Amino acid sequence: MTDARWRTASAGVAVLLTMTGLAVLTSGAASPSAGAEAVAKAPVVQGLTARQGLAVLKVKGRAPKTGYARDQFGPAWSDVDGNTCDTRNDVLRRDLADITVADDWCIVLTGVLTDPYGREMISFRRGTKTSAAVQVDHVVALADAWTKGAQTLSRTARLRFANDPLNLLATSGVLNRKKQAGDAATWLPPRKSFRCEYVARQIAVKRIYRLWVTKAEHRAMVSVLADCPDEPLPSRDQVSVPPLQEPEPEPGPTSDAPTPPEPTSEPSSSVPATTTTEPDPSTTTNSSTPTATPTTQAGSDPRFSTCAAAKRAGYGPYVRGRDAEYDWYRDADSDGVVCE
Repeated sequence: MTDARWRTASAGVAVLLTMTGLAVLTSGAASPSAGAEAVAKAPVVQGLTARQGLAVLKVKGRAPKTGYARDQFGPAWSDVDGNTCDTRNDVLRRDLADITVADDWCIVLTGVLTDPYGREMISFRRGTKTSAAVQVDHVVALADAWTKGAQTLSRTARLRFANDPLNLLATSGVLNRKKQAGDAATWLPPRKSFRCEYVARQIAVKRIYRLWVTKAEHRAMVSVLADCPDEPLPSRDQVSVPPLQEPEPEPGPTSDAPTPPEPTSEPSSSVPATTTTEPDPSTTTNSSTPTATPTTQAGSDPRFSTCAAAKRAGYGPYVRGRDAEYDWYRDADSDGVVCE
């Protein structure tokens, strides 16, 4: 749907104008699931304030939590955007600074998070005992969404909801556990200067996926936005995940071979001149290839500057204790295999 834009009309009605027709979202009866899924795929509106977005959300009580389970929103951290990287690592690459990544350019190994909820600086290191220090929060919690309309969405729309970058923030594991499935009426970030942006995100997500708010939640949002009446409704473009980028190659290995002497313009009087022969083309290296000088160890593969270069040339994987080539590369995840 190209050239789509939202406009607010009277009586709490949001109108979506598209090239294919007109869709009206009212504060009355719920629309079919197919309509909600279409809205979830629509471009996010720009130019509205959070208060305008809140004005078109339905206000009603919670639906029963019956039937809720995490898998109702699909496998955790699915690769919805098809970039070969799971959603959690996409968000870590977006929200952390000074990151290092594994050889697949996707998995974040280390980084620094400035927690938006509490402003704490957190050093992240991937590992079974350390990864939980930084968690990815659903700004609108999945369980909260389930009781406010998500159970009427299709499984495809719920999968999209659970992996939508607009609904995800890397944050402190401690604060994420404190929030649990709270809405704006029961939990707000302790960092007060972030509350306007936080509530605006919740409103944007709920508007896109046709979810409602409770009376208490609505009052809490109105109270927060009273301090920032012009807070804009965020768009997906503003929170999109960065594309995968190959890390800078590590410096190649230095050769131990002696440096040949510089040629002289005239042969020495004590040494007869010799004829220089052209190098054998089969033994020269194309300067456009990322390979380094092959190792002198008999039977081994050529040595490359990175595992990525080795894999592109068709070499690897190498196993610790079995392949001599293993020691040439960094085992980022310490699993005993490189260039896999």
